[in-house]
Amino acid sequence: MNNFVFHNPTKLIFGKDQIKNLSSEIAAKNAKNILLVYGGGSIKKNGLYKKIIDELKDFKIFELDGVEPNPRVTTAQKGADLIKRNNIDFVLAVGGGSVIDCAKLIVVAAHYDGPAWDIVIGKHIPTKATPFGTILTIAATGSEMNSGSVITNLESQQKIGWGSSLVYPTFSILDPVYTYTLPKNQTVNGIVDMMSHIIEQYFNEADNSDVHDAMMEGLLRQIIHYGPIVLENPEDYTARANIMMSGTIALNGQMRWGYIGDWASHGLEHALSAVFDIAHAEGLAIIMPNWMKYIMPKHSAKFKKFAVNVFDVKVEEKTDETIALEGINKLQNFWKSIGAPITLAEKNIKESDIKTILQAIHKELGRMEILTIEDCEKIYKLSL
Repeated sequence: MNNFVFHNPTKLIFGKDQIKNLSSEIAAKNAKNILLVYGGGSIKKNGLYKKIIDELKDFKIFELDGVEPNPRVTTAQKGADLIKRNNIDFVLAVGGGSVIDCAKLIVVAAHYDGPAWDIVIGKHIPTKATPFGTILTIAATGSEMNSGSVITNLESQQKIGWGSSLVYPTFSILDPVYTYTLPKNQTVNGIVDMMSHIIEQYFNEADNSDVHDAMMEGLLRQIIHYGPIVLENPEDYTARANIMMSGTIALNGQMRWGYIGDWASHGLEHALSAVFDIAHAEGLAIIMPNWMKYIMPKHSAKFKKFAVNVFDVKVEEKTDETIALEGINKLQNFWKSIGAPITLAEKNIKESDIKTILQAIHKELGRMEILTIEDCEKIYKLSL
């Protein structure tokens, strides 16, 4: 295990009716002007918007709505400009990972005179951020309790992950009830997304990560158990609560103490959705099992461990590779069973499109196995 320092400053406020703490949490920051950031308007349909407005009656509220899946840098720039023009001193992001990721760029871009994209590509290192908090409505990315963000630039066809210690939310309110009304496809995408985060970290560059492996195997088994339950009964509070906490824990830093993980599948997916603008989790459901199959022969022992400890694959009279492949197939079949796509063809992406996707890869991918551009092409072809 490598040396590490773990610090996560986000205050997690979990459970039913925790929105009652919203105004006091913001008041503790001495804020007066609030920018409310949200997505397509579902919070108005389910009543959450009204609850927020009622809670914030003593504050002046500005709004930025319409944050996209695969949030655009142009939207974040609008938010940053709103902060500058209106002396906004707190940002409240209400939604899932896309809204929160966008808010993270907003709060640092507001203190920079250049384009927000400079921060994403590392041309400018932020030194100040407007405080912000979140109310989570989609269990998926873990962005509510970490310092990472992924932003899309449609003009350059780039989708890039970036991060800063300045963009940890000061607090995040997680009420599983707010996920009851999610469309089925968004619940499915959330399940795939959080599982993929765990898997990326599970297949790391180390061969002695037993404590972390056991934690991640346990999380995956719980998601596999509770995922179908929330799809069958969207208002099962226990199932929703377990899924919500799994998504947060999956990417709040606990699973990578001393390790980083591979993350090649995310890089492959970022290139894919930068070009075709498909849902992040849909791309991961398509790409990740084929990345696993591609690199597995060189790492069969770890993939065997995954198969046995997560999917209860039996080992009698089987080679390590056979066991490993059975585990990968079980993962792929689980995602298919809950409604996720598992081929590029399902998203109308053809072999002739792969060359364009490859052009959107702008950095070396992988740690457990470093991928060449030829490797990437082969994985995309396996995914057809």
